Amino acid sequence: MSPSEAKKKIQELTDQVNYHNDLYYQKNKTEISDFEFDQLLKDLEQLEKEFPELKQPDSPTQRVGGTITKEFASVVHEYPMLSLGNTYSPQELEDFDGRVAKGLDGDAYEYFCELKFDGVSISLIYENGLLTRGITRGDGVRGDDVIANVKTIRSLPLKIKGKNIPAKFEVRGEVFLPKKVFKQLNKEREDIGEETYANARNTASGTLKMQDSSEVARRKLDCFLYYLLGEENNVQTHDEAIHKIESWGFQVSPTYKKCKNIREVLEYIAHWEKKRADLPLETDGVVIKVNSLDQQERLGFTAKSPRWAIAYKYKAESISTRLNGITYQVGRTGAVTPVAELEPVLLAGTTVKRASLHNANEIARLDLHIGDYVFVEKGGEIIPKITSVDLNRRSGHTKAVEYIAECPECGTALVRKEGEANHYCPNEKGCPPQIKGKIEHFIQRKAMDIDSLGEKTIGQLYDLNLVKTPADLYDLKKEDLLRLEGFKDLSSKNVLDGIEASKAAPFEAVLFGIGIRFVGKTVAEKLARYFKTIDNLASASYEQLLEAPEVGEKIAQSVFDFFREKESQKEIERLKAAGLQFESSFKEPEKVSSSLAGKSFVISGTFQRYERDQLKDLIIAHGGKVLSSVSGKLDYLVAGDNMGPAKREKAEKLGVKIISEEEFERMIA
Repeated sequence: MSPSEAKKKIQELTDQVNYHNDLYYQKNKTEISDFEFDQLLKDLEQLEKEFPELKQPDSPTQRVGGTITKEFASVVHEYPMLSLGNTYSPQELEDFDGRVAKGLDGDAYEYFCELKFDGVSISLIYENGLLTRGITRGDGVRGDDVIANVKTIRSLPLKIKGKNIPAKFEVRGEVFLPKKVFKQLNKEREDIGEETYANARNTASGTLKMQDSSEVARRKLDCFLYYLLGEENNVQTHDEAIHKIESWGFQVSPTYKKCKNIREVLEYIAHWEKKRADLPLETDGVVIKVNSLDQQERLGFTAKSPRWAIAYKYKAESISTRLNGITYQVGRTGAVTPVAELEPVLLAGTTVKRASLHNANEIARLDLHIGDYVFVEKGGEIIPKITSVDLNRRSGHTKAVEYIAECPECGTALVRKEGEANHYCPNEKGCPPQIKGKIEHFIQRKAMDIDSLGEKTIGQLYDLNLVKTPADLYDLKKEDLLRLEGFKDLSSKNVLDGIEASKAAPFEAVLFGIGIRFVGKTVAEKLARYFKTIDNLASASYEQLLEAPEVGEKIAQSVFDFFREKESQKEIERLKAAGLQFESSFKEPEKVSSSLAGKSFVISGTFQRYERDQLKDLIIAHGGKVLSSVSGKLDYLVAGDNMGPAKREKAEKLGVKIISEEEFERMIA
């Protein structure tokens, strides 16, 4: 393809991706499948790799991430991001209204009300229509520029199009994790044996400060905008500003309302107190602003907050109900989760019957007794939680909860590893929910993607003794499936076709599907690409595993132990025989020069300008070889920050030359 043809194709793909992105996020419509959308994006990425000089500054490929930011630049806000005064009292809102009336000397005024979202404040700077900075609130005066991570938020326009766009303007909003995404994220963590996140707000905050923007992209952050700033915006009211940023393509929550007086404000607050539970994100109150920008300026600021705005905070709804009992759920990794069985009660618009108790420590902290009346809250949480016991209602007939000692599913004695909060059932080869959970994990979309199977079908296959491990799926025959309830010729054929098609899944997906504890999707990709084949990975020592990107001691030990188990070895051999992919198709970087030919390198520590993977790619691209451990045959140890002292000591003892990041760059310059 010639450069002119590539330029035309890049523009065509860019327009298509932007069109479908806008359709999905701004108009809640779809015309193509997720797969087709991803394919368009991949085609665009590939063309931009082949013709990097044609990549546009607002290319939608920036939304998939890939940038590594070691340190975020600290930026002074052009307009300070002050916090708002809070109140839980309608009377204090009346008092606020009185202060506004007094400050405006009796002039007429109106309010603009918006829901207060439970997320992370962000300031977005646009110059000549392009998004150039995304700055966190920080201390209100200075924040961090997290622009690479902000660009992964698909609902944010990377470029503003339209007439009379100011040369420079700022929009502010709230970055959040939708309830649905947060729930899925916790399900995935639970699935690989990791502790779940406490709440969506803190998780969104941590995600926004991650170093790897490709991981941020996977988290699917979203953003609502609610404020426009700048010298050339030509608006007289906050209401006009909101409509203007809507017309520019920014996502604004449609829950706002202009109110004539404080009475209408209080009606708005009452309206959303219950209804907000139906929204796709967490909210914790209402922000009330004087609508006129001129009147805002007249009212001014205190040292900490504007006099023209206030936040009304909803009290987290808490209700007392009876604890009827505790049940225990066993997950795929054997983790046991206690669940409170409650007398049904209406809370935040839904009937609550159960609440997670997390682990034995939480039960002990609450001093729970069966028959207690407990306070349950849903504020800021996706899952209802017990906050305390109503001790005034505790009778002499309650019984203190004793955490179970045996698995509720298979009767095996539970274990609790040092440093971990959860109890585990160690009988992973014989405990029904663990066995079924591993198979469900194996067939999921991010693994083998056998969508013709499901939880109910897996349950039937297990009960009929047809499937006990993922490898058993590849031995299924049509007559086996016809034994299942509701299965006919066509449904049986669909399942067998889906199983057959899964054999083409890449090694990265297979490795994730196998279900090694603590090995999530990202780690599976890193391991597959680093070790290239399952045999290399299986034979790797603990020390060699630690050399792989994203792998710490906990993951290394889990992977090492997995491949030393005879059952695991047998399962891998059966999957190999079934025809699954156990070699990575990831291509090595193309050769750029032979300046490092015949030289070997070990990389250790963290670096300012590169990830370790990037350094390895550079070494290979320039003809060098990357080793996993220090030996007398090694030529160079590339040393970054926080490098292990043992590695440096061994290199010095053997006379291996230790070089810095800068010295390495000079070698390939």
